This record gives sequence, C-alpha cells and structure tokens, in this order.
Amino acid sequence: MRRVKRKFLIVAGLFISGLNPLWATSSQKIKSNINIKGESSTNQKHQGLLYELNAPKDLFLPSRSREVSIKSYQKINLDQLENIIINNNRTIKVYLERVDQTKSILKSSLSSWYPKLNLTANGFPQYFESDNYNESSLIKDTSSKQWSSNISAQISWDIINPARVPEIASARDSYEKSKYSYSIILKDIKLEAKKRYFNLQKANEEIEVAKQSIELSTIGLRDAEIRFESGIGTKLEVLEAKTQLARDQQLFNIKLGDQKIGQRSLAEILNLPEDITPVIGSKTQVTGIWDLSLENSIIAAYNSREELESILLDISINNSNANAALAAGQPKLSIVNTTTSSFAKGELNQISPNTSNKSSNFSNTIGLNATWFIFDGGNSRSLYNYNKSKAKEAKLTFALRRAQIRKGIEEIFFKLESAKLNISASYTEVLSARESLRLAKLRYKSGITTQREVVNNQRDLTDSEVRYIIAVTSYNTLLADLSRQTGLDNIKPCDIKVNQPNESGLDTTTNLYESNLIPLCQL
Repeated sequence: MRRVKRKFLIVAGLFISGLNPLWATSSQKIKSNINIKGESSTNQKHQGLLYELNAPKDLFLPSRSREVSIKSYQKINLDQLENIIINNNRTIKVYLERVDQTKSILKSSLSSWYPKLNLTANGFPQYFESDNYNESSLIKDTSSKQWSSNISAQISWDIINPARVPEIASARDSYEKSKYSYSIILKDIKLEAKKRYFNLQKANEEIEVAKQSIELSTIGLRDAEIRFESGIGTKLEVLEAKTQLARDQQLFNIKLGDQKIGQRSLAEILNLPEDITPVIGSKTQVTGIWDLSLENSIIAAYNSREELESILLDISINNSNANAALAAGQPKLSIVNTTTSSFAKGELNQISPNTSNKSSNFSNTIGLNATWFIFDGGNSRSLYNYNKSKAKEAKLTFALRRAQIRKGIEEIFFKLESAKLNISASYTEVLSARESLRLAKLRYKSGITTQREVVNNQRDLTDSEVRYIIAVTSYNTLLADLSRQTGLDNIKPCDIKVNQPNESGLDTTTNLYESNLIPLCQL
C-alpha cells in the first residue's frame, strides 16, 4: 500500500507540474477576458458611437432629424432610370445574391463527381502510462510507458451513384431559374420606375395647370370687384369669383401633395439617399407609337417571357427531384482506399518498460463498398410520386400562364388604342374650352353675360387640361407596359394628328406640335 501511495503522489506531482504552463496561459486568457469585459462596461457609450460611425450603410439607422431631412434635389431623366436601378435598387441586389447562392449549390452538387479524401489522426502524439499491481506472488507487477501516434488517410470515390446525375441536373436548373427570376424582377422594377416617373410628370403638369387657373381666377375676382365698386356688377359675381379662386387653390394644394408623394415614391424605388429628392425637368409628352400588330405582339410575348421559361425549368427540376428520390432505393457502389500508419516508442505491460524501444506499422487497404436499401417503408416511392405530381402541376401552370399572357397583351393593346383616341379627344376639348373661355370673357366685358358663364368656362378649361395630361400619362404608361410584356422596344417617334372642324364646318388636320399645349412627341 505504501508503494501505491508513493506512486500516486509521484504521478499527481508530475500531473500538476505539467499543468502549470497550461494553467498560466489559461489564467492570462481569463485575465485578459476580464479586462475586456471591464473596458466594455466602462466605455459602452464610446463603443456605441464607434458602431454608428463604422456601421455598414445597409444596416445604418438614422437617429437625428438632420440625417433624414431633405438637403438637395437631383434631376432625373427617363433614360437614366435603368442605370440608377441596377446600381442602387436593393431588390435587384437581393436577386443577384440568390443567383450566387444557386451557383454555389450547383458547384456543391458537382463535387459528387470527384473523390473524397479524409485524414484522421488519433493521438498525434499521445503518451500512455499505467501500473498493474497483483496481490499474488506468482504474477509480477507490470508497467506501461509509451509514446504513440496514429494517422489514417482514406480516399473514396462513388463509382455508381444513381442520385448524382438528377441532383446535379436539379441544381443546374435552379441556377438557370434564379437568373430568369433576376431578369423578371429587373424588368418589373424598371416598369414600375417608369410609371412613377410618368406620375410625377403628371403631378408637375397638373400643378402648372392649377397655377394658371389661380391666376385666371385672381384676375376674374379683381375684375368682378372693380365692376362691383363701379356699380356695374353685383355682389353675386364677386362671390362666384371668390368661390372659383378657392376651388383652384384647393386643386393646387391637392396636386402639390401628389407631387411630394410622387417624388418620394420615385426616390424609394431608385434607393436615393434619404436627404435627396428627385426632380423631373421634362414635360409630359407622348413617348412614341407602338409599331407592331396585335398578333406579332402576342408572339413576341410568348418568345420573350422568362416566366414561361421559368415554369419549364420547374418541370425539369421536379422530374430531377423525383429521380433523385427514387435513387435512394437503388444500389450505390464506391471504391475505397485506406492507408494507416502508426508509430510507438516504449513498451506496454512489461515489468520494466524500455522507453527507447521503437515500433512502427504501415498498412494499405483497397476495396469496394456497396450499399443498397432494399426496403425503406415506401419513402422513396412516395417522394417520387410527390415530385411527379409537382411536375404535372407546373405543366398546368404553364398553360394557364400562357393564356394569361395573351389576355394581358390584348388588354394593354386595346387600352393603348383607346388612350391614343383619348389624347386626340382631350386635345380637341382643350382647344374648344380655351376658345369658349375667350368668348365668355368678351361677352362678360361687353355686359352681354354674367360672371357665372366665365366661371363655368374657366372650370371646364381646367378640367379639360387635367384630362389631357391624364390621357397622355395613361398612354405612356400603357406603352411602357406593352414594351415590358413583349420584351421589345418597338416604339418609334410619333406625329399624332387630330381632326377638328374649321370655321366652315369641314374637318382639318392639325398637328399637335403647332399648338401651345404640352408637346406630344420628341423627334
């Protein structure tokens, strides 16, 4: 027993002395951790400030009013929208990241064609020491003292893997689908940006119309007050003029709010800085005419719509997933080569171990490994049927989407024709309203009519000018939508003409450029 205690004390002393460097290192780490925690607790405010200064732009949240207040204005043209969207829009960048993600998954699936190398080291190195004591005098006590290391390398390669080809095909189709999704969302965002651009144009023009109406109403009110003070007019005419001025002021206030909303809406989709507001210098005008028939537009939409290609990829992906699910119940064959090397210095279970004794071992094993799940409870067959059903669903979705595309093209095409006629009709209405207002003013100054007729004609002119601007904006929006749906830019400069009766009662063709209205086209 004394020998046992002495041995135990010696081993314990060696163990504690061997841990001293490790304990010193650990204590230093613990001490450094405590210092870090103490510094972080005392300098918490400074760390928060550094985070605000060094935080990424995408994760930064403004905390002061001056950071979100409008400081400057940026002029935006229609032809600049695409470049700004590609560079700034966050949704576009999200879909680009998804393309990179599916590309990485494809590379991961392609790795199944290559062999795999595994390296394992057990006890690199390790030291083993033990003492065996026997109470019987026939069996002597033994000891073990040995340093050893063991390294094993294994190379495996799947010769037959039924799931490999369908998994790679599914990953490749998913990668192509992500690129289609990027193209679809890019075109949709470009279309939405154009719509917001046109709406902002419309708001700007409507503000100008409201300003002109306010000027006319102010002049009319001044004339009515002069006539009333001179005893020519009546109090009713003054009140009617004040009422019309108040209505025009309300119209101006509404359109001014629409302008601010349109500016911030355009800034949001372009992802401009929060202290910048976009402004538009161009006027509302017809961007062109669609130079393609309805039938050719439908064919072009079929050929250029990534949505249909994406659905076809869904069919292929589901079929590949079905084959991969079925492959789980098929045999798999791999070639495996395992190389093992071991080294030992010392002896085990000897009366007096020789610590200088060395021994080594090297072995290499090569063979074939096969696995085959004969029965899995119907799991693979159920997954196969599920994916096949998803493929059939995608086929039905393809036919449904094709019908929706034709219906959408037809609706936009017919609305575009109606919008073109509305432009001509509203243009004629504006000319008639202007002439009616001019004649009403002459009649009012001559004392033939009352202020009521002037107010009514002025209101008609304002409404007709607003309807004209709405008609042009609607036409441009439909034209951009048709270009998006067909994937074509078949828009050529236009020279829309309208027919209006002349003084002799005959129809004459008037070029819209010759009027003092907003120009319709830009050649």
